Amino acid sequence: MLEWIVVNSWVFWLALFLILAIIEMMSLDLYFVMLSGGALAACFVALAGGEFWLQALVFCVVSLAMVFFLRPIAIRHLRKGPPNQRTNVDRLLGQDALVLEPTSRMSGRAKIGGETWSARTDDDAPLDPGMYGTVVRISGATAFITARPDQAHAAGQGA
Repeated sequence: MLEWIVVNSWVFWLALFLILAIIEMMSLDLYFVMLSGGALAACFVALAGGEFWLQALVFCVVSLAMVFFLRPIAIRHLRKGPPNQRTNVDRLLGQDALVLEPTSRMSGRAKIGGETWSARTDDDAPLDPGMYGTVVRISGATAFITARPDQAHAAGQGA
């Protein structure tokens, strides 16, 4: 069996290439794709008639070179964008929140960016429906808001 693998080592390297590529599709770390590149290079050496030790050496050298030199470049291109670009819920910080139902430190609802969120006030001032607040932080599925300065002043005059 071992002799067959050595004689037909290109099959071993091709199978390793495919297995590593499948693992990369599940993990998306960009490590396994680099290793699969090394396996593919070793497969070509095997098809060219190179000895098994040379195939293993090519696998190691190509894999390490790809991990140390190609992977950082690929990561940089995948994360291209302004360095201070906010994503996901971080982009909601500082946005206006339309209060939909009475909101206090205990309960409430607000519309933020077109979506309805559970809301709580971040200070002791309750907010009434129709008022606008500003999102100061988000914890889980709850947005913490404070009254906008112009809204807080108007609410204080109405009381």
